[in-house]
Amino acid sequence: MKALVLEEYNKLVYKDMPTPRIEDNEALVEVKACGICGSDVHGMDGSSGRRHTPLIMGHEASGVIVERGSAVTGFEEGHRVTFDSTIYCGTCFYCRQGLINLCDNRRVLGVSPPEYRQHGAFAQYVAVPEHILYRLPENLSFVQAAMVEPVSIAFHAVSLTPISLNDSAVVIGSGMVGIFVVQALRAAGCGTVIAVDLEQSKLDLALKLGADHGLLAGEVDVPEEVRKLTDGRGANIAVEVVGNTIAVNTAINSLRKGGALTIVGNLAPTVEFPLQEVVTRQISVAGSCSSSGEYPACLDMIARGVVNVDALVSKIAPLSEGADWFRKLYSQEENLMKVILTP
Repeated sequence: MKALVLEEYNKLVYKDMPTPRIEDNEALVEVKACGICGSDVHGMDGSSGRRHTPLIMGHEASGVIVERGSAVTGFEEGHRVTFDSTIYCGTCFYCRQGLINLCDNRRVLGVSPPEYRQHGAFAQYVAVPEHILYRLPENLSFVQAAMVEPVSIAFHAVSLTPISLNDSAVVIGSGMVGIFVVQALRAAGCGTVIAVDLEQSKLDLALKLGADHGLLAGEVDVPEEVRKLTDGRGANIAVEVVGNTIAVNTAINSLRKGGALTIVGNLAPTVEFPLQEVVTRQISVAGSCSSSGEYPACLDMIARGVVNVDALVSKIAPLSEGADWFRKLYSQEENLMKVILTP
């Protein structure tokens, strides 16, 4: 089969690779669409420490089952599917609590930290365990289905956030996941949604897709502007989708007393944290990791048009051109949100 292989850091090669052999509990999926995730772009240069070469990356994908193992009973050849990015064991303490994203034995497709190598979906075929497969609604395209993974990350974060009807919310970061958070907050019943970013083009898209206000960080005092929009108190909730000191502190300072912060972004391994501000104003802080069973709901909401994924797809390109599009994303040559590669 053809695959896009990270042969060494900053070197992606479109080449022949062996077609995966499936285990009894796996299905062989012919990949029809696979999105380039920001973690793939950052992992390409080795800085993340989670993509040791050689590796086939890619975990935001969809396709058609062309072969199934002897133990696979819920799926057949020809079924249109997507799959979770996380392969969880289903038997550890956390899986038995329903916290599959925290599985002790989790493996992520397209990732190779020191402890394992799990080839992903930037290829014609990928082997996937049955228990992470999901059927696609009939009216959902393969490209739309390949977007369900980042949608699920946003909805998982919102599911962890204590929301009451008509709450005010501020979203720090209007990249792809941030814009999906905006849509999720709107679907969850928030009344006022305030998007924050450094780029006006991203704010414009956030406003188009559900935000009531867009604040250009760097040009305005974001916490002060949030207070002006929330009767002088600050937002009820905040979701931080960047992951650096400035973004985390902006989120905390934009909250009212007794507010709640959910952190999704993890760009930096550590941040300076305003401990006394959080304690004396009784701010609740939660971290959100990946997703945990939200795929069926997210697929349904995309299919019904509750969540707009089409507006975030910047380019659909052949897998053979993948190295060029990785380079463009890495160097930020164009105003790109999501690039989908099609084997």
